[in-house]
Amino acid sequence: MQQAPVLVMNTNMERESGRKAQLSNITAAKTVADVIRTCLGPRSMLKMLLDPMGGILLTNDGNAILREIEVDHPAAKSMIELSRTQDEEVGDGTTSVIILAGEVLAQALPHIKNNIHPIVIISAYKKALEDALKIVEEISKPVDVTNNAEMLALIKSSIGTKFVNTWSDLMCKLALDAVRTVAREEEGTGRTEVDIKRYARVEKIPGGEIEQSEVLDGIILNKDVTHPKMRRKIENPRIILLDCPLEYKKGESQTNIEISKEADWNRILQIEEEQIKAMCDKIIELKPDIVFTEKGVSDLAQHYFVKNNITAIRRVRKTDNNRIARAVGATIVNRVDDLRDTDVGTHCGLFYIDKIGDEYFTFLTKCKDPKACSIILRGPSKDIINEVERNLQDAMCVARNVFFNAKLAPGGGATEMAVSVRLEEKAKTLEGVEQWPYRSAAEAMEVIPRTLIQNCGANAIKVLTQLRAKHANGEHSFGVDGESGKVVDMKDYGIWEPSAVKIQTIKTAIESACLLLRVDDIVSGISKNKSQGAGPGGMSHDAAEEMIGDRE
Repeated sequence: MQQAPVLVMNTNMERESGRKAQLSNITAAKTVADVIRTCLGPRSMLKMLLDPMGGILLTNDGNAILREIEVDHPAAKSMIELSRTQDEEVGDGTTSVIILAGEVLAQALPHIKNNIHPIVIISAYKKALEDALKIVEEISKPVDVTNNAEMLALIKSSIGTKFVNTWSDLMCKLALDAVRTVAREEEGTGRTEVDIKRYARVEKIPGGEIEQSEVLDGIILNKDVTHPKMRRKIENPRIILLDCPLEYKKGESQTNIEISKEADWNRILQIEEEQIKAMCDKIIELKPDIVFTEKGVSDLAQHYFVKNNITAIRRVRKTDNNRIARAVGATIVNRVDDLRDTDVGTHCGLFYIDKIGDEYFTFLTKCKDPKACSIILRGPSKDIINEVERNLQDAMCVARNVFFNAKLAPGGGATEMAVSVRLEEKAKTLEGVEQWPYRSAAEAMEVIPRTLIQNCGANAIKVLTQLRAKHANGEHSFGVDGESGKVVDMKDYGIWEPSAVKIQTIKTAIESACLLLRVDDIVSGISKNKSQGAGPGGMSHDAAEEMIGDRE
């Protein structure tokens, strides 16, 4: 009796295993790296992408580009995750990490073809990673967080490669001011907490010139007062923040009321009014000048406020309310009955409402020691402001990293070159098969200075040789001038980066390369005809290029 064939897997599954899967992974990773290779350095190019909604994205921020690109290959997807991780962890170096990871994988290719087992390559890479991190520590120098000139120079090196380079002095100042404002020590633990995401909000207002951008010593909201008779400019206001509606309370469940006399109907309306009056009286007792609430304010409540010369602003976003609370020293209260004098914020120096473009904005400025701030970005068009905002986020992250870990490593490819040369020397002392993959990890590091040189159109081989010679002599602060492609000393040229960014870049790149080398089987449920023959099955380099190139 003959047994029927057993089908374990879906018949239209794509499956690759062994050598084929590893080669396909490496190809995919290289392709992703090639897409954003031209986005590194001060002479970098911008990419223009169409998003699914039909809007355009104009940027050279590695993370922003890869977020928009759609890829089919699982390895390419995991590469894209890298830049997101880098962005969340340290906020800068999103392009470098992809280029480095792609190169580290590409360097493993010949070894795999020579039948060196991936596990051997991985263990060599792991050793190289440990040594690389020690080298970065050695060549880093401490920085004084309170020294403005040093901090601005540092932030400038992050912005130097970006679109806002033209206004770099202004942007550096914005980033530093914002981070300084938001930084605060936590009580009890003494840790410095710098929460840019929550407490430094960027308000993008198209129109005007980029030079008009500023960091407010306070908060800006896209709101107007609720009643035309309310005051629109108050000095040293007393501010109350609420999280409850100033409207009459409807019954929790559906309530039916039967009314037999007409007088009762009036009485019900009267009770509603009394409820609101009681709420307003409670607030008026504390003599505030401004009331912000996250919910609504009824017409009657507005009427009472106007009579008592109080300005009310309703439906404020929760996040905005939290920022106001930190800036003016108020406490957000959930029930009007719980209001105390201590909950009133008094740290704000000036409240006013201004019209910018065709919208009204509420300003709370001149705050005493605000621990939250708003950054106003102006610019000719929405796309440009979006790009400026992305660059500013990177700059703020760089400043934040230095607050946590006050060490700097030389920029301009100097750190990577130093690591490369030192690892190369160390490779000679290793025995056995491991020294070859160890050496290729060293070579992979050169990709950053090489790409910098290529992006500004200089001769890569010539300049790299000069650079290698400098580092071989132990002069490890020499790097590439990204504008002209010459070898310069970073100490004089003044480009330093937080070593936290460098360490994270090298860690993420090598560890992810090890992860992808471990894969020896790719199974994907896309049938061949669906993905136009560019499924993971034996993806040729051209197919991979095409797949990613569609969006570029």
